[in-house]
Amino acid sequence: MNTPYEFGFEIGVLGNPAAEKTAKCWSGYERVPGTKALTPGSCRPVGKKKKEEEKKAESPAWQRSEGKNPDGGLNAKGRASLKAQGKDIKRPQPEGGARRDSFCARMGGMKAKLTSAETANDPESRINKALRKWNC
Repeated sequence: MNTPYEFGFEIGVLGNPAAEKTAKCWSGYERVPGTKALTPGSCRPVGKKKKEEEKKAESPAWQRSEGKNPDGGLNAKGRASLKAQGKDIKRPQPEGGARRDSFCARMGGMKAKLTSAETANDPESRINKALRKWNC
């Protein structure tokens, strides 16, 4: 059975509704926002949140502007971040071939059906940049 010490709370609060509402963590620990008092994981060591938030805030390069090529598609850093996640993405193949034909057919259909007229005519839209990059 779990004891109050295992959750990081003071002794004498379990079973006392008034004390449960104002339950505090041990010294050196703080409440985790959004958790219910007296439950596992509701207290953490002070300062631990900063490390967790830094990890969560750092998204992969392919999702940020530093991993995207301004001319469309991903740059080497963006492709490397995808490879680290287990996906193998290749560079554009503008000179021709089966990959280019397949890409142009798929993206041409997307442009026609899934974009607004404004986006389809905007030369700076991501879809038009990608089509130019692949020489579609």
